Amino acid sequence: MERTLVLVKPDAVQRGLIGEVLLRLERTGLKIIALKMLRMDRDMAGQHYGIHQGKAFFEGLVQFITSGPLVAAVLEGPGAVEVVRKEMGETDPVKALPGSIRGDLALSIGRNIVHGSDSSENARKEISLFFKHGEILDYERQIDGWIRES
Repeated sequence: MERTLVLVKPDAVQRGLIGEVLLRLERTGLKIIALKMLRMDRDMAGQHYGIHQGKAFFEGLVQFITSGPLVAAVLEGPGAVEVVRKEMGETDPVKALPGSIRGDLALSIGRNIVHGSDSSENARKEISLFFKHGEILDYERQIDGWIRES
C-alpha cells in the first residue's frame, strides 16, 4: 500500500478549510494513518523545501509555510501519491480544474491551500520529516472491501 504526505498549509488553516481539505481526500477512499497540527520552523522548512534552495521564490516560500500552524497528514491507499495530486489540482490554482481542491478553494500559487508529495520516494522522505515511526498507525477499516477490490 502506498503512503503520501499531505500538508494543509497555513492559508487553509486560517481560512477554516482543514476539514474541507481532509474530507475531500478521505472521500477518495484513502485512509488517514497519521495526523497532527504543528508550526513549521525555518530549519524544518529548509529541509522540506530543500530542492528549491537558491531559487528566487525560496525565501517567500519559507516565510509563508512558517507563518502559522499547518496540519500534516499521512494518507494510505493504492496509488496514494497520484490520487492526492489529482485531487489537489494544478499547483497554479488558476489552471486547476473545477472540482479539485485548488481549483475550488485557491486563487494564487503562493497561497494554494495544500501540499502533497510528488513521488513515492519523496513521500517517504517527507513523512519521516514530519512523523516519528510510532505516530503512524496501522489499522484495518471495515469499509475497505467496499472501496477497493482485493
